[in-house]
Amino acid sequence: MKLLLILGDDETCKTLTRCVEPLGFEFVRYNHVLKAMDNLDEVAPHGIIISARDFPRHWKILANFVRGEQPKETCPLIILKGDDFPAEDASKASFLGVSGIINEALNDPAEISRLQEILGRYIPVKEKRRTGRFCVEPQHRFGFVFIRPGANRTLITGAVKNISAGGLSFQPDDVSLLTSFPEDITSSTVLSECSLRAGDAILSPLCRVNRIGQSIALAFSSFPDGEQEVLNSYLESLSG
Repeated sequence: MKLLLILGDDETCKTLTRCVEPLGFEFVRYNHVLKAMDNLDEVAPHGIIISARDFPRHWKILANFVRGEQPKETCPLIILKGDDFPAEDASKASFLGVSGIINEALNDPAEISRLQEILGRYIPVKEKRRTGRFCVEPQHRFGFVFIRPGANRTLITGAVKNISAGGLSFQPDDVSLLTSFPEDITSSTVLSECSLRAGDAILSPLCRVNRIGQSIALAFSSFPDGEQEVLNSYLESLSG
């Protein structure tokens, strides 16, 4: 599945891809709206995100063009707005068939969840079973621990709140263990000593921090040979 990103800012692009990565999209980015429109048929995206802050006039042209080719029911079109996004533009966006308007800062977990939820509606059932995010319930056999990097190596225990084939959200038993040495764990830190329980299996993913606060959002960077398939199979069994 391809997600077309039309963004001028590199940092926004990095933040956005980290937030959406667990859904399993392949990213195609353009810095110019007209070039993206010229290549729309070639890219054939399953979803489109454009920054209204970077392209305050051209996003309307793009929305009109996209909806002439693909209806709202088949291709989500999401606008990233800045602080100066006019209220009347929200009405225009609705009229043009925009699927959602998200704050470009992406510093609010609720906004990130809404972004993932909008895109998740359009993921085919087969793909959703593989990459869809599960809210962990008592009957699900998930567990996760990791060793905090840095000089003060501490075992961090807690609970998996939700999980997909691409990553998980983790609530530590003691949040202060994450915040007492903030230089040890920041956004983009790689955690190399992790253990993930999935059913009867104990897996050893390499994880990258996406967000950190009272909970921590992690993306799976890699697994030892065969372990990704073990996780995928267990998630598949839960969605059956």
